[in-house]
Amino acid sequence: MKIAIIGAGKWGQALFHAFKEKNECVITSRKHRDIDGFVSLDTALQCPYLVITIPAQEARKWMEENFKDNGQSILVAAKGIEIKSGAFLNEVYESFIDGDRLAFLSGPSFSSEVEKSLPTALVVSSKNENLSKQFSKALPDFIKGYISSDIVGEEVAGAYKNVIAIAGGVSDGLELGNNARAALLARGLVEMSRFGQAYGAKSETFLSLGGAGDLFLTASSTLSRNYRVGFMLSQGKSLEDILKELGEVAEGVATAKALYDIAIKNDIYLPIAKQVYDMLFMGKNPRESVKDLLS
Repeated sequence: MKIAIIGAGKWGQALFHAFKEKNECVITSRKHRDIDGFVSLDTALQCPYLVITIPAQEARKWMEENFKDNGQSILVAAKGIEIKSGAFLNEVYESFIDGDRLAFLSGPSFSSEVEKSLPTALVVSSKNENLSKQFSKALPDFIKGYISSDIVGEEVAGAYKNVIAIAGGVSDGLELGNNARAALLARGLVEMSRFGQAYGAKSETFLSLGGAGDLFLTASSTLSRNYRVGFMLSQGKSLEDILKELGEVAEGVATAKALYDIAIKNDIYLPIAKQVYDMLFMGKNPRESVKDLLS
C-alpha cells in the first residue's frame, strides 16, 4: 500500500515507523521535519491511503482548510469528542467523505513503544470490512491487527478512557493506593460502557483492546499524557500551568468538557467524568472529588 501519514508529532512518527515496514510510506506536517520520507502536503494527498493523526479538536478545521478529495481512503488515528458540536470523530470525518472510505484505529499503543517495535495489538474499525482488513494487514509484524464494525463503541472507548486516565493520575498522585486505582478503573469501564450503549455501541467492545486494553494502559502509566495531567492536578497545579508544562495535546482535557456538556444536555449519569470536569475547569480540590465519589 502507498500510505501518507498526516501529522509528524510523536504519534505520527511512530505510525510512520510502523507502516513503512510493509508499505511505501511518506509523512508530512505543517512544519518541515528532518525525517527521511518527509514530503509536501500536496504530494502526501496524492497517496491512495492516508493515516491522519490530527488531534480531535483540530480535525474539522484541518479538513476544511487542507483536505483535497482524490478518492483516498483514510485511517483516523486520533481519539476524542469535538467540544463545539459534541460530535464523535467518525461524524466529523463523514461530513467530508463517505463512511465507506473511513477507518479508525484504536487499542493500547504508546508512541514511544511503537517506535521501538515493541509488540501490541490494535483494532481497525470501519463500516467497510474490506477497508478494515486492508489497513489491518498493512500493520507491521510487531502489531497484531483486529477488525471491528462497532465504530461508535471504539470511538467512545478511545475518547472516554483519556478522561478516566486523568482520574487515574489524580488517584496515584494523592497516593490513594492500588485498591483505589483498581476500583476507579473498574467503575470507569462501567461508566464509559454505559455511555457508549446509550449511543448504540456494543457492550463487548468495552471489554476489548479498544476499551479495557487501552484504558488499563493509559490510566496507569506516566507515559500517558492524560495520566500526567491528573498527577499534576493532584499536586495543586492549575490547568494552564499543567498544559504549559506538558507541551503536548492531552485529549482527555477537551473530552471531559465534551462529556460534561453531553451529560447535562441529555441527563446522563457520568460521576467520574463529572469530577474530572470539576477539577479541570472549576478548580475543585481533588480530595473533595474523591470524597464525593466515595459518597
